[in-house]
Amino acid sequence: MTFSSERADMVGLQAVAWLAGNDEILPVFQGATGAGEDDFRTGLSDPEFQGAVLDFLLMDDAWIMAFCDAQGLAYDVPMQARAMLPGGGQVHWT
Repeated sequence: MTFSSERADMVGLQAVAWLAGNDEILPVFQGATGAGEDDFRTGLSDPEFQGAVLDFLLMDDAWIMAFCDAQGLAYDVPMQARAMLPGGGQVHWT
């Protein structure tokens, strides 16, 4: 199954909304990035912000599992979505 950019946008939007409503993980994200309430409002339509949120969630398996369980997504979907959003391409260092 091909992962479309539209689906990546939807998963990114879901991730931003889910994180904004998570009282446990949101302060960790805000402390690490300096993002505030206004950033989340504008981030809903910003693929780069969505990618940053997915990057953050992908740092911890428990966060990804909680997000995916809440959204009814397979655990590999956030990584696939991240790859389709700006800055998500794999870097080859050789």
